[in-house]
Amino acid sequence: MPVTFRSVGPWYSTEEAAEIMGRTPGHVSRMCKNGEFVSSNGQSECEKVGNSYLLHQEIVKRLSVNEFTLADIANYYHRRLRVAVNRKNYRQKPRILGVLAPEAGDAASMVYAKTLKKACLDIGFELGLVRNELANIEALIDRANEDTSIHGIFVFYPIFRNEKDKEIKERIDHRKDIEGLSTYWSQKLFNNERYVDNNKKKKAILPCTSLGILKILAYVDNLDEVAGKTFTGKKITIFNRSDVVGGPLAYMLKNDGATVYSFDIEGGLVMRKYGEEMPISREEALRKSDIIITGVPSKAFEKIRGEEIKENATCLNFSFVENFEDSAKEKAGIYVPRVGPMTIAMCVRNAIRLYENNREIYEGVVSEDTFDWHKYGTVVSIAA
Repeated sequence: MPVTFRSVGPWYSTEEAAEIMGRTPGHVSRMCKNGEFVSSNGQSECEKVGNSYLLHQEIVKRLSVNEFTLADIANYYHRRLRVAVNRKNYRQKPRILGVLAPEAGDAASMVYAKTLKKACLDIGFELGLVRNELANIEALIDRANEDTSIHGIFVFYPIFRNEKDKEIKERIDHRKDIEGLSTYWSQKLFNNERYVDNNKKKKAILPCTSLGILKILAYVDNLDEVAGKTFTGKKITIFNRSDVVGGPLAYMLKNDGATVYSFDIEGGLVMRKYGEEMPISREEALRKSDIIITGVPSKAFEKIRGEEIKENATCLNFSFVENFEDSAKEKAGIYVPRVGPMTIAMCVRNAIRLYENNREIYEGVVSEDTFDWHKYGTVVSIAA
């Protein structure tokens, strides 16, 4: 319920507004700071109070008819995952080790940690959040790799805030890498290998944010998910070619039948399931695209405008910086403003799949009923 002030009426806190609007509190605060909430008569619809903001109920509830909130989609997958775990009758509760930076003060990491903890509790997993001195991080990962009482490892990057973070990604045993970021899983994706065994009983996993985006697109466009065919005939532009999100996503969509227009600072490339890559301009790609995905964390990026895109295109933004002009959001058939909750849902999905792949190992040993997370470092307590 909104807080009511007799002089100004009903207002929501940043956290309440973020939950209703399907955004993070940080995103909502940045929008307030940037003056994005202004009524038609020029009056501000958010007020700064201390270090936070209050938002008027009218702006909080003003959700475009074509805009999807991620809470509904994430909850749909949480329900499916909870049912799957209940039906599998595990002999022990699957455990995930969450590794935070030494200071554990990064706002984005703490939001993700809280969301992951809530998802684990909801689905029936145990999450241990710990932090260590930088000098001890690598030894911690090595120990967790060998510990059969730990079934998944999630690192809340950045840790070292330099190239060593890439080394940590590779250090995690691929059998416990629930983010799917190691070279082992990348090679599976690039080669379109969907299993890890010759008998095709153990399924491969995919990078959780890229997978979350793929699932969102299939959900909002009501597509039948058929391996290798889900996006057949679709033309999709992606403005982001990072190793973490945009690059893997391009291969996933291509492997599922789409023609992908992949852009980075150097320009655009056409990627198809069969055939060589070739250059393409922004103008041509946007004019042809059924789906447009952006993840450029820079205000210098030339935002997508309404006149550049097809009528009723599906548009999705996964950067904390808004990459679409209002005209594009209004012209879009469907607009998705962020993907965060689905990243967490797909991490849990990956954790279930990895546990299943190695279930005979984990359930073949005696495990502690109550696990002491303190042996992995300073335990960080976060209310779910």
